[in-house]
Amino acid sequence: MMQMLTAGGLPPLVDDQRPADPSNPKGYFEFDPVKRLRLDRSWLDRANGHAVKIIHLLLRELPVDGQFNYRVLMMIRPLTEVVASQTAMLERSGKKSAPAEVLVATYQNQLRDVRDWLGRHDCFQCMDVPYHDLLKQPQYTAHRINDFLGTRLDVEAMASAVTPALCHHRSDAA
Repeated sequence: MMQMLTAGGLPPLVDDQRPADPSNPKGYFEFDPVKRLRLDRSWLDRANGHAVKIIHLLLRELPVDGQFNYRVLMMIRPLTEVVASQTAMLERSGKKSAPAEVLVATYQNQLRDVRDWLGRHDCFQCMDVPYHDLLKQPQYTAHRINDFLGTRLDVEAMASAVTPALCHHRSDAA
């Protein structure tokens, strides 16, 4: 997603501290202060007009006092694939993961709770982006994203940035 948005002309807020690796050969597109969102929100003004990658659990740390309005693109991917990808990444670094079924159930509960929370705050507009639809129909998805964001992004460049070969873990649901 971040590759698409960047290719389309929406600048990412990143710090390039985490280098590309076999798990993400095109990079992570992360901004380290996001991890400390609960304690430090001083960077939020800088984020205006940028794409910012924020994991689902940290969305609740964004201020909802009306100072900001957010457009959230929720990448929807089968959780079995997410867990398989994370497990492989952990194994490459010599770490162990919790059992897949435990992680899937945990993520399901977390995502339900986050969606409920987002729905209670008018400062959030959310759009689901089904991961496999994006891989199959990048042009269509790029148009949908552009319309949702209300911008004039280069949808051709966005669609061209999609690299289905980087999808290493597919479930039967895909």
